[in-house]
Amino acid sequence: MTAPTLLLVGCGKMGGALMRGWVSSPNPPRIFILDRKLQDAPAGSTIFRTPEEITDDVTPDIIILAVKPAGAEAMLKALRQVLGARMDKAALLSVMAGKSCEKLAEWCGRADMPIIRTMPNTPSSVGAGSTGLYASPHVSRKQKELAIRLMEQVGAVVPVPHEEDLRSVIAIAGSAPAYVFLLAELLEKTGQELGLEKQAARTLVRSMIYGVGKMLHELPDEAETLRKNVTSPNGTTAAALNVFMAEENWPRLVPLAAEAAIRRSRELDD
Repeated sequence: MTAPTLLLVGCGKMGGALMRGWVSSPNPPRIFILDRKLQDAPAGSTIFRTPEEITDDVTPDIIILAVKPAGAEAMLKALRQVLGARMDKAALLSVMAGKSCEKLAEWCGRADMPIIRTMPNTPSSVGAGSTGLYASPHVSRKQKELAIRLMEQVGAVVPVPHEEDLRSVIAIAGSAPAYVFLLAELLEKTGQELGLEKQAARTLVRSMIYGVGKMLHELPDEAETLRKNVTSPNGTTAAALNVFMAEENWPRLVPLAAEAAIRRSRELDD
């Protein structure tokens, strides 16, 4: 595809993860970055510290909003002042967990502003992200396809038909890398408590998680089938799973964790 022109607004943890994924992709976009703190721009990109520094030659195809929700309103209003009619040529792609398409359009000063909301996760920085994507009715097919192709450069993309569906994406994909990192953290700690050297526990746990992810990605089997395939009746794995799968443990805790993430996403909308 023809490389699009992006204005990346915010280059913190999520914005930085996306930037690193894009610049290392086979067909990197042209990126202008708006961020006060970023020290070094990747090759081929330009950094602006404030909206007022954005030059007249910047006409983005997509504006990626990757700031904290609390700063989104002021930022979008400042961009409208600086970009003027150039902002009307762009679609706005938000990676924030909160703020609806309607609210973002209001802050852009245009009720029919094309808004695309996405829920990516940090593995996007290594080209292995998972992104839920919703396009508002004002987004053209070309703009939606461009957004999907752009996010596909950093991982898998799942378009969803309703904006509300993004809350579920947050709970099971957007926030979920932290769940797996926590599992790795606890397994490494437990390995050391059981007598393994720190580096040995680290290597075993991380290579195991990589291998499991590779199996899930490459094999057609259901996750349940893969679990059963490695669980011999009355074996060591079965003994461990009896603990995890007790009704008060994982079967209850996973939905509770997802519900907590969804509840917080609604609070961020306020």
